[in-house]
Amino acid sequence: MADKPKKSAAEKPATAKAATAKAATVKAATTKAAAPAGARKPDLDAVRAQIDGIDREIQSLIAERALFARQVGKAKGKLAAAVDYYRPEREAQVLRRVVDRNAGPLSDEVLVRLFREIMSACLAQQEPLKIGYLGPEGTFSQQAVHKHFGHSAKGLPLVSIEEVFDEVAAGNADFGVVPVENSGQGTIQSTLDMFLTSPLKICGEVELRVHQYLLSRTGHIEDIERVYSHGLSLAQCKGWLRENLPGVEKLAVVSNAEAVRRAKKSDDAAAIAGETAAHVYGMQVIAGPIEDRSDNTTRFLVIGRASFPPSGNDRTSLMVFIRDQPGALYRILEPLARRDISMNRIESRPAHGALWQYAFFIEVNGHVDESPLKDALGEIDAFAGEVRVLGSYPVAVP
Repeated sequence: MADKPKKSAAEKPATAKAATAKAATVKAATTKAAAPAGARKPDLDAVRAQIDGIDREIQSLIAERALFARQVGKAKGKLAAAVDYYRPEREAQVLRRVVDRNAGPLSDEVLVRLFREIMSACLAQQEPLKIGYLGPEGTFSQQAVHKHFGHSAKGLPLVSIEEVFDEVAAGNADFGVVPVENSGQGTIQSTLDMFLTSPLKICGEVELRVHQYLLSRTGHIEDIERVYSHGLSLAQCKGWLRENLPGVEKLAVVSNAEAVRRAKKSDDAAAIAGETAAHVYGMQVIAGPIEDRSDNTTRFLVIGRASFPPSGNDRTSLMVFIRDQPGALYRILEPLARRDISMNRIESRPAHGALWQYAFFIEVNGHVDESPLKDALGEIDAFAGEVRVLGSYPVAVP
């Protein structure tokens, strides 16, 4: 790595104390320029000069952060690939501090997105992460990849959730992002079923607010005779469709992006998808958002090949196979309740090993390496047929 270029004291504060003092000076000068005494309008040239100075400082500090990120890579030594440099628990801690420090005027979500992109770009200096997701381009899964990993990661669009698991397990993708539940429509069963046999671990979660739009080639609602979309998206918009397109045929396809691709072939077809898909495929927005619930949110899981240390605010997903006997489920849950461990979710799935045998997918607060969850799992393991830890991972940052 080339030596870091020297900077004058005016360009770079020598200490954190100096940086704080400089920030206070800039803030005072900006306030003065923006709101001078009396009723006079702000001096536009002065305000722009202050903004230019702040931009130079921001750019200088981002470059400095990138250089320190390289030092982190050197401190870890020669590693095999980009995935070996990625630490989701560390990123979660950094983003939580961003939220804790935020005093406005920008929202937590905006600042988290900015810092995520900075971290993504710094990590990509080593090598971009390869992230598999349910494609093609323009799906909500791709949006979830960008929200969690930033735009410097390399997205790998795949044809199915099963293929996402396969590509991560084979090492062709560093991580995968798969949908697991929607706030209105519930669980994506195909994702849960993959964990019955997959050796992969859950490394993170992403919560994505989902807005659905009606798209077509012509942009005229009166032309529409059929609507394509993923089955879950059709369900999320069934009230709007019943009211606005009551006699139109609804056709479920493998993804919303695939729906847009099909609708683009004909003037009498439309698709329900995200607004991003309209830009990607050159479609017209007829209406939107059209989802029936204003809080429509999909939760995604990040899957990988390794487990990670605690971040300080974690969730653990378990797959518990229970022996068929009276009180079996109670004896699984009681050690959690006795230790005040909150259970976020429980759901049964056919175990695929024997007829009428079931596994329970359970999500609880805490990390498997820390008490009290570690103690509770030791007690549960002694009674259950099998306890499989699918992963302990940071709770999603907004």
